[in-house]
Amino acid sequence: MKGVSILLACVVLAGCASAPYHAPDMPMPSAYREAGNTVHQVITQDWWKAYQDETLNTLIARIDAGSPTLMKSIALLHDARAQVAAARADYFPTIGAGASVTSTHLSANVLGHSLAGRTTPDHLLGLGASWEPDLFGRIGRNVDAAKDREQASVDDVAAVRLALQAEAAIDYFGIRSLDRDAALLQRTIATYEAVLQLTENRYRGGIVAESDVDQARSQLETTRTKLADAQLARTQLLHALATLVGEPATSFSVPDENARQRFQVPPTPDAVPATLLQRRPDIAAAERRVAAANAQIGVARAAFFPTLMLNLNGGLESSGLAGWLTAPSRFWAVGPALAATLFDGGKREAGVNSAQAQFDASAADYRDTVLKAVQDVEDNYAALRILADESRSQETAVAASERALQQVTERYRLGAVAYLDVSVVQATTLDNLRALESIHRRQLAASVSLYRALGGGWTVSDHDQPNASKRPDALRPAGYVETQ
Repeated sequence: MKGVSILLACVVLAGCASAPYHAPDMPMPSAYREAGNTVHQVITQDWWKAYQDETLNTLIARIDAGSPTLMKSIALLHDARAQVAAARADYFPTIGAGASVTSTHLSANVLGHSLAGRTTPDHLLGLGASWEPDLFGRIGRNVDAAKDREQASVDDVAAVRLALQAEAAIDYFGIRSLDRDAALLQRTIATYEAVLQLTENRYRGGIVAESDVDQARSQLETTRTKLADAQLARTQLLHALATLVGEPATSFSVPDENARQRFQVPPTPDAVPATLLQRRPDIAAAERRVAAANAQIGVARAAFFPTLMLNLNGGLESSGLAGWLTAPSRFWAVGPALAATLFDGGKREAGVNSAQAQFDASAADYRDTVLKAVQDVEDNYAALRILADESRSQETAVAASERALQQVTERYRLGAVAYLDVSVVQATTLDNLRALESIHRRQLAASVSLYRALGGGWTVSDHDQPNASKRPDALRPAGYVETQ
């Protein structure tokens, strides 16, 4: 009965040391306000293929092969898995061995000592084992915390990969947009050169003033300066993309076939905020860190309870080698040891308070991550909707300015207007065309950013999760079935 009572007491104490986990409550709105008219589109894992560009597909594949940023996150994942193995090792006994050969000579001036003045040899070979039963959950909570951090690292890898994929797509579309901008400027330069030649001929014929020639030449050189700026921006963006995929900028290039082709922005996918918890790896990582912090509270509470150690030592010890391996040389010791801290000046209580504060901080990080994720989605839904309106208005402006340019150019040839009128309309037309290209580039960037904000094609079920059953239901993917 006494043994049963002790066992029941240990169980009760172990329950006191535990820290039940509940994911932080995060109410989500029923719909995105800025979504507008979206279409039902399933986001696949290779979401970038929606843009239908083989060069982009190749670039995305190169990220997994060479990105140092991704390699670092994978290395941290390996470290997290090693920490899980280290934590689990505490479940098992620790076994050690030792051997020594010593000679001890005691002083002859020690009164009453039987070995005074004698030299005593000692040959020892021993084994020792100790094991701590996890009565109060300290080891188990450490293992749980390590597992949760491992899962967070898995999610971190997915988040880093998604961020790199999105950044690579945005940089690539930026390069293509600058290629189209450069092509536009080159065509404009050719037109301005022809107009300058016409103006010079008219000046030599005494039809126009020299100021018209200067104005035409100024406009031509200004456009050449804009072309140089576009080329510089493209070069720097190309170098940034090279670093992103893990290749030297010196040898990196992007094929320029179909450089002037304008990409179509794919249909805007629809989503509801509730699914964001299942689709964002950074949210899943933040939630796992909350769970790890909760487990550390249990570890801190376990420090209030005794530590039970089961020890076993044995071996051979003799003063001489002749009798070392005989039965009388054997020694052994076995027995439990129970130790408890009675007073520590409040150190353990402070440890619990610290663990609780870290849990609160992790929970705040989780809520902040969710709120920022919702903001990302709303921002990019709004950007796509408003930029679509901008694009339609700008296309109308471009068509009007091109018609005006044709008319004023013809009137200039007939001598009906001064070159200043032509220059103004030319500048307006070029600005409108470049503004339209800029809007299209921003549409593509917003589209990519929306895919990223929605989590790409990632879900909680996409990674190995040895502790998946401890995730809150809100973080489990649709169709999740817990297995034993």
